[in-house]
Amino acid sequence: MKIRKGGKWLYFWTMGFSRLTNILITLIAVVFILSSMKNLLIPFVISLIIWFIIRDIQTLISKITLGSWSLPRWLSMTLSFLLIFSVLGGVVNLLVANIQGISQVIPDYEKNLVEVRTMIDTSFGIDVMDKLRELSGDFDFAKLISSILNGLTAALGNTFLVIIYVIFLMLEESRFRPKLIAYYNDTERERRAMGIISQVDESLGRYITLKSVVSLVTGLLSYIILLIIGVDFAFFWAFLIFLLNFIPNIGSLVATLFPAIIAALQFGDLTPSIWILVGVGSIQLLVGNFIEPRVMGDSLNVSSLVVILALSFWGALWGVVGMFLSVPITVMLVIIFAQFESTKGVAILLSDKGNINR
Repeated sequence: MKIRKGGKWLYFWTMGFSRLTNILITLIAVVFILSSMKNLLIPFVISLIIWFIIRDIQTLISKITLGSWSLPRWLSMTLSFLLIFSVLGGVVNLLVANIQGISQVIPDYEKNLVEVRTMIDTSFGIDVMDKLRELSGDFDFAKLISSILNGLTAALGNTFLVIIYVIFLMLEESRFRPKLIAYYNDTERERRAMGIISQVDESLGRYITLKSVVSLVTGLLSYIILLIIGVDFAFFWAFLIFLLNFIPNIGSLVATLFPAIIAALQFGDLTPSIWILVGVGSIQLLVGNFIEPRVMGDSLNVSSLVVILALSFWGALWGVVGMFLSVPITVMLVIIFAQFESTKGVAILLSDKGNINR
């Protein structure tokens, strides 16, 4: 039976609308699952990142040889695991001590807040607190600091769960390839799946390793400046700078402002804050605009606009942790979407210059 021209148009419009509806329903379902299961998914994603780092360290350790003898894979992997969690354990102990110390000095900071406010009001003729209330309602510094500390404490509370996840990921790694072969029962499809996994592994491993090194350098240099100025709990703020550098674009700005505000509240004077803004800000400028682009290159292959949108989306979905994970997740999606004809167009839109066959 022939279909009239108008009927054909209606048919294609109906099919297109149906496909769009299916896509929207799928997206809504995915967002709902990601939001409702975030307490389970966030520790798992963090454990994946730690697993990537362990595998990179294991690769370096496995290159250590004595003549023709080299470490067995299980031993190098175990040493990598112990090394990572020994470092993390030491960092956690220092963070706990610093968080307890900060909780004790918050009342003193609140007293100095009055002095800083008076100083700014006198020098610039601006009622700081009234302006803050206009923008964000009643300003409660203690509540702000407490919420940040509570967030860090909650993250530390998932440490045991993360360790369990990492152990099982390490155990499952050796069994994954046979499972993949049995699942596909097709050499070509299995080879293609392994290719996708290898690309994700390589890109994410490179990003995590290089970004960690760059952020560590930034944190160490900032720590030296904070020690020279005499800021309380310099390790904690330097570690916060290290973490915030994983948040694209806005992370470095917040990492510079936070210790500057804390210094003003600690000393009751703006001079230390200015020195921190100049010193830490210069480090952020040098690392962010000169060192990091040369180290990272264009290996991520993700548009700057997409990075901002991903930052907003994952931040709204998973909070601060989502901001940290936004870039790794986006990189993984670009690589996976590029492997299938139906989603290749999406990968091109998400990519930096439209080149997805690198």
